[in-house]
Amino acid sequence: MNLSRETLWLVVGFSGQIAFTGRFVLQWLYSEYKKRSVIPVSFWYLSIVGSALLFAYAIYRQDPVFIAGQAFGSIVYLRNLQLIARSKTLKD
Repeated sequence: MNLSRETLWLVVGFSGQIAFTGRFVLQWLYSEYKKRSVIPVSFWYLSIVGSALLFAYAIYRQDPVFIAGQAFGSIVYLRNLQLIARSKTLKD
């Protein structure tokens, strides 16, 4: 099977959107399970995956608004993972 360049980039874009949307579904289901609002660590990992794929897609599409939005989000997601790792280190 030989995918065209455009089809490949659509797969990247949709994969990013699925990962990005999946993080909200994950957070919602996890909060329902815990019976309180909770953001699991996997939410941040899905955020990074989704954001990275959407960032690549935005660059391919040459959309400066989309590029700026995805670039900033990645910084926030990485910082949250750093804070989580630091809090775990302090507890040990």
